[in-house]
Amino acid sequence: MYYQLYELNHAMMAPWRAVADQMRLAYSNPFNPWSHTFFGRTMAAGLEVMERATRRYGKPAFGLSETMVDGQAVSVHEKVVWQRPFCNLVHFERCLPAGHRKDPKILMVAPMSGHYATLLRGTVETLLPNAEIYITDWIDARMVPLSDGSFDLDDFIDYVIEMLHALGPDTHVIAVCQPSVPVLAAVAVMEEDGDAFAPSSMTLMGGPIDTRVNPTAVNRLAEERPIDWFRDNVIMPVPWPQPGFMRMVYPGFLQLSGFMSMNLDRHLIAHREFFEHLVKNDGDAAEKHRDFYDEYLAVMDMTAEFYLQTVETVFMRHALPKGEMMHRNRRVDTTAIRNVALLTVEGENDDISGLGQTKAAQTICTNIPDAKRMHYMQPDVGHYGVFNGSRFRREIAPRILSFIEANGRAKNAAPRVIKGGKSAGK
Repeated sequence: MYYQLYELNHAMMAPWRAVADQMRLAYSNPFNPWSHTFFGRTMAAGLEVMERATRRYGKPAFGLSETMVDGQAVSVHEKVVWQRPFCNLVHFERCLPAGHRKDPKILMVAPMSGHYATLLRGTVETLLPNAEIYITDWIDARMVPLSDGSFDLDDFIDYVIEMLHALGPDTHVIAVCQPSVPVLAAVAVMEEDGDAFAPSSMTLMGGPIDTRVNPTAVNRLAEERPIDWFRDNVIMPVPWPQPGFMRMVYPGFLQLSGFMSMNLDRHLIAHREFFEHLVKNDGDAAEKHRDFYDEYLAVMDMTAEFYLQTVETVFMRHALPKGEMMHRNRRVDTTAIRNVALLTVEGENDDISGLGQTKAAQTICTNIPDAKRMHYMQPDVGHYGVFNGSRFRREIAPRILSFIEANGRAKNAAPRVIKGGKSAGK
């Protein structure tokens, strides 16, 4: 019912939003004498704030059409190389200069936690000059018909394994935030099976591997309520006429309200300052606000089964660090990981995945040689700063690329160890 009311409210606001946008254009038109007055700028600013506060933000574009390789600008094209109902694997294909060395292949697993994969645009942009980047572009669950079946945490793990198979040997995987758990589980399953397509390295960034360590407000919320509370209060059917009509989901607008409430004062101040920048005709500051909130306010629905299974497995039962996580009736054994190098990255001020939660992967992956593991804690950054921003570009990204370079199969002469004491050539 709440989802239907939300959609009805959005539809009812559409005419008013259109009127506000037209009036904004009129008040900001340079041929209108009022546009050059304080009153005109104030009216235009207020109308823009109203229009932006009531609109639905669609999926943003990656917009990465060019990158620098060896000091030379090269064009970049997005190409879907693998497809399933709930995910497209997008390759940022670079038109490389002749004779360019072979760069490492990186599978970047974006979080399925409310925002689109474009949230990692800055991450991709930073790594793109030095790597072949493939990213998981998750599909909004409200856009997937019921006839395409369900999607849960087990399916997420299967998707990761299938993508690694599609990309072939000597692929490196990076998991940002939420997918750290299923990516670690997928690698453990592949290593236990002696899978030749297991990645050469995995990098886990700001992920909830063990939420018992320095629990955050998000972690405590999950522990304080039973799973039935989440099922009864945040799971709703997709309303008509969306393609996913009647699919049970955790709606994006509810997720967004949770995100906003965590730092409500900060968002209110940001919108007040946006209004003031518009009145002062400070275009640069206003554009930065638009860019950030165009991304931040664009959210997607998650399937109910994926959300509930993740909450219960990761945040309530802490199944992975306890050695109790199951994948399709099979226990996930992280001690089976012997060949895949492990890099964990955390932010000192992370209020989503507390300090130490990602580093816990180093503890539960006991059989990775010391020479193939590394942990890095970035001072003075929060959750977002772990994978984006100036410190990521300056401090974190070079470490990731160096770790990947050092752990490529071509540089590793030792055979891959397979369960049972056998070995396999590279």
